[in-house]
Amino acid sequence: MLGLLHACGSKPNPEMEEAYQKAASILTADESFYPIIDEELYYFQNQTLDSITPEYINEQEAVQRLMKLETWLAFTTRDFTANERKNLQDRKYLPRAIPIAYDGLAIIVNNANPDTCITVKDFRRILLGELTTWSELNNTKSSLGDIDVVFDNPLSSTVRWCVDSILGGQEFKNPNIGAVKTSAAVIDYVENHPNALGIIGSNWLNDKRDTTNVTFKKNITVMGVSRLDSATKANSWKPYQFYLYNGNYPLIRTIYALLNEPRSGVPSTFAHFCQLPKGQKIILRAGLLPRTANMNVREVIVNRE
Repeated sequence: MLGLLHACGSKPNPEMEEAYQKAASILTADESFYPIIDEELYYFQNQTLDSITPEYINEQEAVQRLMKLETWLAFTTRDFTANERKNLQDRKYLPRAIPIAYDGLAIIVNNANPDTCITVKDFRRILLGELTTWSELNNTKSSLGDIDVVFDNPLSSTVRWCVDSILGGQEFKNPNIGAVKTSAAVIDYVENHPNALGIIGSNWLNDKRDTTNVTFKKNITVMGVSRLDSATKANSWKPYQFYLYNGNYPLIRTIYALLNEPRSGVPSTFAHFCQLPKGQKIILRAGLLPRTANMNVREVIVNRE
């Protein structure tokens, strides 16, 4: 009884409450997820009337902001590391990593480039500087010169995923690798440089005029990627939804909502909204592969006569 009376009579700490509300008012996300997170937020806020402001930054900064308790929610392409999880748990928090979708890491080239297929092995060789010119790729007589590799941001999820999943933790060694600032800038750069090779998340590719999600942007070419030692059109795949679904496309990433909110407030509600059928349908419509949605797959035979 005495303990209950004491608890009822205690006053909330205004500084702690202010810090919680400030962190609960924003979410951070890797910039490459801008199209899908913005669409999820549009429907979420119209349905719930709750408000949360997205800040699109690089993945490293997005996680750092969460670790500093400046936000309770970050969207990334990785889970918490063991050290990050322990750090938050030691501070009496309960970090959760919620997988919400899969996307493909897309390799794009200029429309004037005749090379439209690449193997995972050759992509790795390009990043390591073992293959630096277009004439070396597929043993062609290309006159495009050096392969000019461009990423969205030096600290983005795209860069980290390539280092971890393609290079096994090794650093880039190709002297012709650079970064702009955003995924949109990568597309613009590739469109205007015939020798460029860009790497972006596949949710930036879809032509919004095509509701079937089978049309990519017309101003660049999306390369087919093969797991085999030699890439051909027959054994190479592009990051269409179905090829993410059946595993044919080799460069697939998981999108996570990293949640550390101590209450069930707006950040938690939005993270779980992305898991619910409506949130998963939005992901499906955006051209990515939903994590939990039920999908009907139909085979279609196209008669070109």
